[in-house]
Amino acid sequence: MMVKKNMKVLVTLDELRLARTELKEPVGLVPTMGFLHEGHLSLVRQARMDCSSVVVSIFVNPTQFGQHEDLDKYPRDLQRDLSMLESADVNLVWTPNIEEMYPSGYQTWVAVEDVSKPLEGAMRPGHFRGVATVVTKLFNATLPQRAYFGQKDAQQAAVIRQMSRDLNFPIEIVVCPTMREPDGLAMSSRNVYLSPDERQAASVLSRALFQAGKFFGEGERDATRLRKVVLDTLSTEPLVMVQYVSCAHPDTLEELEGYIDRALLSLAVKIGKTRLIDNILL
Repeated sequence: MMVKKNMKVLVTLDELRLARTELKEPVGLVPTMGFLHEGHLSLVRQARMDCSSVVVSIFVNPTQFGQHEDLDKYPRDLQRDLSMLESADVNLVWTPNIEEMYPSGYQTWVAVEDVSKPLEGAMRPGHFRGVATVVTKLFNATLPQRAYFGQKDAQQAAVIRQMSRDLNFPIEIVVCPTMREPDGLAMSSRNVYLSPDERQAASVLSRALFQAGKFFGEGERDATRLRKVVLDTLSTEPLVMVQYVSCAHPDTLEELEGYIDRALLSLAVKIGKTRLIDNILL
């Protein structure tokens, strides 16, 4: 165990369970994979406002990465993360290792069926099984009353809401707004992979979504036309390779056609070797 001022930094599950008994209720959990940015800190601040104690987990979860994804290259800087969390008045940080989370002989998985299938689920087979499993383990380990997630990962939030309902977790799932850079790009740990030219091109993602949001605000209600607005805007940037543009039901993520009154408008693109996602709620 490490102690930074009033913040405990723990590795083992036994240490965590002992320290958890000393936390004032209610407890808010912010699950992360580290390499923190302002988006993560906005979740911590919300948890700090809502809860007597704040727990942050830092674990790069291997089971949510596909065979050809960037697990080994995923950015890590634990000391920087801990300094940021200490400044944010976090009570406890859990940094388990892989052996702690997936010991030898591990064979139990959590699969959320329908809401995991489209969009990111179709592009990244097995991803949400890994997400649902690790979040279940984090919930069981930390026993929070509230857990905080970002709107940028909208499908992940939908999967976790469904999982929490289905498995009767007594936990409120709090989804906080996407934090953006000054040019609109959604904050993401993967943004560090972008070259200067790619970083400039990436601002088209939010421009495309906000343009469709503007049309929606002016009365456009046809799902197909709104998707086309996004695609047309993305097509103005030659470095962007579109993987999908979706206008879906915000809870079930079923693709919508014709008239809509509410929707999740989302996209995934590759810019160079970097894969980025973004979304807005209509």
